[in-house]
Amino acid sequence: MRSLLPSEISRNMLRPNPYNLNQMSHDSTMLMIRKLLDAGLKVKKAYIDTVGNPYTYRRKLEGQFPGIEFVVESKADAKYASCSAASVVAKVSRDKFMTGWKFTEELGGLSREFGSGYPSDPKCKAWLENLQDPLFGYGDIVRFSWAPIKNKFEESEEAVNVLFQADLDDDEDGLIQQQKGMSSFLSGSKKRKRARYFEQRTLNVVTSLSG
Repeated sequence: MRSLLPSEISRNMLRPNPYNLNQMSHDSTMLMIRKLLDAGLKVKKAYIDTVGNPYTYRRKLEGQFPGIEFVVESKADAKYASCSAASVVAKVSRDKFMTGWKFTEELGGLSREFGSGYPSDPKCKAWLENLQDPLFGYGDIVRFSWAPIKNKFEESEEAVNVLFQADLDDDEDGLIQQQKGMSSFLSGSKKRKRARYFEQRTLNVVTSLSG
């Protein structure tokens, strides 16, 4: 079995050249098949519950493993016993994994009542309601590329909006935005509304340092 950690998914999907969840899923499947073959098992036929376009996925698998017949379909777990069994194993393993999850951050008595991880789950929804950290939002148990998390950051008054210069494209609009930002900073003519995180801690901009 190949497990994808939330932090791994976030890191891959939010990097400059995104490595999306479909690609990760495809590569994980191929890695598991390769391990079976390397272990000396003979695989004649494989049933796959598709992620993305089933035709494209099947062609990719056939290109990597020409000696195997692949059946790639949507909702294969409701059609084929092997896919049904794999689905059960995956869900049970995920639940066990989550139950024993060890937080890498010191978030102080954080509730473990996070439910199934689906936004339709009332427990999960309630758990996500409050930001766990005023600056970073959540711990690495959360996938930051997940739409509900992105929306939560955008809606929250607590979250700090950060714009890195590297995120600005090197096109005309990006250059203009950089020039305006620098002019505004130097002139001090327009006072920007500061994030609540900085206001509550009375953090101010330093313009000079004295030895």
